Amino acid sequence: MARAFTPKVVTANDLLEGDVIYLTAANTWTRELHAAELITDEAEAQLRLLEAQSQPQIAVGAYLADAKPGEQGPEPTHFREEFRRTGPSNYAHGKQEAKLEATADV
Repeated sequence: MARAFTPKVVTANDLLEGDVIYLTAANTWTRELHAAELITDEAEAQLRLLEAQSQPQIAVGAYLADAKPGEQGPEPTHFREEFRRTGPSNYAHGKQEAKLEATADV
């Protein structure tokens, strides 16, 4: 018996900045996982991956990552994707620094 398809998001790295990016339903790229397209059909997921891989001037290393529906949009199901979403954890820079600055302004 075939295993049920796990929903996916298409993710890659931005060619110029190296940031983690996600493909949206509008076929644009975003740095926010919650704005990514959650794909629930296996054939559609493969098609969307091919579309992402056809944009090497924007995104490199595109692949399908498991995700689940969340209140704000897709959420990671694996530690690796959570880590990629939040960035390096050894010291505050990049995404962590921006988050700290946003909280300090409140």
